[in-house]
Amino acid sequence: MSYRPMMQFDKRQRDGGYFAGNGLRFGTEKEAEAQAQDLMSRWFVPVGYRIDPSDDEINYRWDYDLHKIFVVEKDNV
Repeated sequence: MSYRPMMQFDKRQRDGGYFAGNGLRFGTEKEAEAQAQDLMSRWFVPVGYRIDPSDDEINYRWDYDLHKIFVVEKDNV
């Protein structure tokens, strides 16, 4: 199991807004949230975010000291 950050756009829509994600999959919900919060601090278009569970393989990790993501090699998951 992995976790994916989903960014929210346009809260005015009837369904609560449009959420979109990409191929980033993290090993913990905390890592995915850290990455989403980082994007919210730099982007001006998203109005929120959520973290969704995923059955995809983990392919990124969040480095809390450097505040950035790194690719996870398949052998190091």
